[in-house]
Amino acid sequence: MSTSAPITQDVMTIPRKMPEGGKINLIGLTRDQLREVLIANGTKEKQAKMRVGQIWQWIYQWGVRDFHEMTNLAKAYRAELEETFEIALPEVVTRQVSEDGTRKYLVRIAGGHEVEVVYIPEDGRGTLCISSQVGCTLTCSFCHTGTQKLVRNLTAGEIIGQLMVARDDLDEWPVPGEAKDETRLLSNIVLMGMGEPLYNFDNVRDAMKIAMDPEGISLSRRRITLSTSGVVPEIARTAEEIGCLLAISFHATTDDVRDMLVPINKRWKIDDLLQALSDYPKVSNSERITFEYVMLDGVNDSDEDAHRLIDHIKRYNIPAKINLIPFNEWPGAPYKRSSNNRIRAFANIIYQAGYASPIRKTRGEDIMAACGQLKSATERARKSRKQIEAEAGVAQG
Repeated sequence: MSTSAPITQDVMTIPRKMPEGGKINLIGLTRDQLREVLIANGTKEKQAKMRVGQIWQWIYQWGVRDFHEMTNLAKAYRAELEETFEIALPEVVTRQVSEDGTRKYLVRIAGGHEVEVVYIPEDGRGTLCISSQVGCTLTCSFCHTGTQKLVRNLTAGEIIGQLMVARDDLDEWPVPGEAKDETRLLSNIVLMGMGEPLYNFDNVRDAMKIAMDPEGISLSRRRITLSTSGVVPEIARTAEEIGCLLAISFHATTDDVRDMLVPINKRWKIDDLLQALSDYPKVSNSERITFEYVMLDGVNDSDEDAHRLIDHIKRYNIPAKINLIPFNEWPGAPYKRSSNNRIRAFANIIYQAGYASPIRKTRGEDIMAACGQLKSATERARKSRKQIEAEAGVAQG
């Protein structure tokens, strides 16, 4: 899909009655949508608000999937719910655990499509990297995920379902009646998996609202980071309707180089993007914007690039930190990782200018779970080893 195509969003149609041959899945419905669908299928309007609260808590606070376990609902009502509704998550096809503890899940969604989800344990926190699309529309030239063409947007249920699948695997649902454990294995969400979240805005917003709801999963908005390649018209809307932190896949300091690395730059140039970031309603010294910058040998890693990056940020007065990402190479990749010495020199220039410049530790590389490496296993499997080697030979030649 061309990056000049209009922004596309899936508008969710709420099934008012049970579809033929299947039940209505409650996962991913907002509170208003849940109320509407309950009333449409027999719940008395006067009771609907209370029922929404009860069902919501069972699903999103306790992780319960069986209506018969929802013991504060009457038995007859539970039976009615069971007849019409289901609480269904994406199916885990494979689960891989890296030597460093990173977990990668391949999950199957409606239509047989698959996306990847990555859990990264760290000291004092655990981050889940969530996908928002099957494939990606952006075709960033350094990104393995971007070589898989966009298939479709994920629904809100498929997005929040990834978090619920990970909590299942981590055995992190609290038990009703027991004291709540405030330490979380899964404490942070980053929308940095497959896809461009701002090309699927409504579904991402609804899923994150569910994640932040205080009567459910209850994650702070400051523990959610949305990463965009720079869909400028949706940036202000992100602050207003989601309120999360923002990360930008920046990766270059001139329009010519960014046009090549991040083709969306052909539509919204660096200055357009920087102006939108400067105006971001949530930005402050305590909620800085993260600039993600993948280090590519001889492409964007010079001292001049580092100084230009600082000039851009200072010119627009953007409270920022810069995450330097060593390039994660994949078969056929057209770039090489910058040397450790070059990355450290680049980081030092940024640090001396007064900005945090952490070098991201590569995680899960042995299971292809590192940044830019996600690509569904079935899509990879369609290529024979000879094809992959042939492509690698062309790229290196």
